[in-house]
Order: sequence, then structure tokens, then C-alpha cells
Amino acid sequence: MRVCVVGCGAVGSLFAAGLAQLDDVDVWAYDLDQAHVAAINEHGLRITGAGELVGQMHATTRADELPPCDFGIVAVKSMHTDRAMADTAHSFAGAAVCSVQNGAGNEELIAKHVREVIRGTTFPAGHVVEPGHVGWDTKGDTHIGPFEPSPAPMAKVEALADACTRGGMPTHALEDARGAQWRKLIFNAASNAIAALTGLTHGRVAEPPTRDLAWAVMAEGRAVADAQGIVLDMSPEELFDRAAQKDVAYHHKPSMLQDVEAGRETEIDFLNGAIADFGDRYGVAAPLNRGLAQLIKGKEQA
Repeated sequence: MRVCVVGCGAVGSLFAAGLAQLDDVDVWAYDLDQAHVAAINEHGLRITGAGELVGQMHATTRADELPPCDFGIVAVKSMHTDRAMADTAHSFAGAAVCSVQNGAGNEELIAKHVREVIRGTTFPAGHVVEPGHVGWDTKGDTHIGPFEPSPAPMAKVEALADACTRGGMPTHALEDARGAQWRKLIFNAASNAIAALTGLTHGRVAEPPTRDLAWAVMAEGRAVADAQGIVLDMSPEELFDRAAQKDVAYHHKPSMLQDVEAGRETEIDFLNGAIADFGDRYGVAAPLNRGLAQLIKGKEQA
């Protein structure tokens, strides 16, 4: 099995390094960070923190160097999905391509370039320590399933889930992964946006006075999911509180806060913006999510 991980930031690196532990998987990593790619090729991809491992793989900044692959795992920031897929689509002519990105809307972009798409959502998080070295902050499960308008066969979904699980990233193959995706989307919409605006870690966001705002944001997300007939696989509020525990992710800086502090563009259009847009489509108002999206947009321009 050959797998290409498109985007080797924190989350992509966790999947790439894990899969590289398997004798029956040939891993390729595609990323535009030249220093990161050079370090991976020279020393391997090092993971520390919640897990300790080094993954040996082929890494490149050149899409034309990618060979035909059996599977793709897309882990770029959502605003880069369309461009990344346009550049790498030649490697996935007969492949199933899975998003493990934040938010909603990435699968639609992937489906513009490949035929077999897997909807996915993942909970593990981390941060890039230095080129070739990623810190693993929190563990968790991944859920994947066929993307309904352009589905990969269930057998391929199960094969990818098996490989990821054997590589140390527990992954569940589902016939319908929308409930898992929207549970994470609703969770992220509260944690990421509020953290990015306040500078608070996830655990601090879960405490007064921001706790009530987070709950109201998640309530809007639930209403939008309900309007689509999506059954959440678990309570976003329960997940929110579990992550806020001292030994889980209390001190974790959500990815959007990391982006704001680094002066990078955020994924707000695929998180709170997506909830508000889906709400408009299904006749459900989501003013708090719309407002948070507008505030983050303003912060990006400051």
C-alpha cells in the first residue's frame, strides 16, 4: 500500500510517522516547507510528547515527484485544500483520498479533483517544534467514511482505517461519518474561535466567563446539524469538558490561536463560517458563529 500525506504540519505528521512504522505501507509526504522536508529526508520525521517515534519516508516539495498512490490523506489547512489537490491530483487517479482536516467543506473541494473521497475527522493535535520534529499534544480517535456525493468504496475506507490504527492512530470506519465530523466541528467552533480572540488555552476557555459563550456557540451548531438530519455521535459539550481536563488538553493552544499568534491566515471560514453558511442554507440562524467569524476576519487584517 502506498499512501501520500498531503500537508505535513502537526496532524499530517502524526499520520505519516505512524504509517511509516508499518512494513506494508510506503509513505510519501508532500509539503511546501523546504526546511521541514529536508529534515525529514535527512533524519526522518520525529514525534515526541504523547508518543515517541521516528518515521522514515519519502518527502518532497515538488508535486511532480509524487508517484501513483493507493490512498491520500489530506492534512493541509483548509484554505489551501483546493490548490494542494490541484497540484497532486495526478497521484490519485485510482486512489481514495481522505480529509482529516478541521471543519466542513474540504471534501467538496477534494471531490473537484478526484473521484473517490473519504470524509474524515480526527482528534489528535500537536505542534511543529522545529523542522522534522513535531510535538504530539493530545491523543484521540479518528473517524472516516465515504463522502456521499463522491464516495470511496467501503472496502477502501476499512483498509485505510486498519492501516492508520496499526500505525498508532486509532481510526474507525463508518458508513456515515457526518455525525463524528459535525461533533468535532461544533466543538472546534467554540474552542478555536474564542481562544483565538482571547489568547486562552482550551481549558481556560471552558471556565467562566467564556464558558457560557462556548455553550451558546455549540447550541447553534447543534441546531444547524439537526436541520440537516445529522445525528451527532456524541455530545460536543461532553467532548469540550473532557478535553478541558488538566491531564488532557487544558493547556493546549487550539490551532486557530497558534495561527493568530504566528500571523497566519485561519480556518475560520471552514469552522464558524461553515456553520453559519450551512445555517443559511437550511434556514437556521447562527448569529454567534457568524459574529465570531467576522471578528476573526477582522483580527486577521489588524
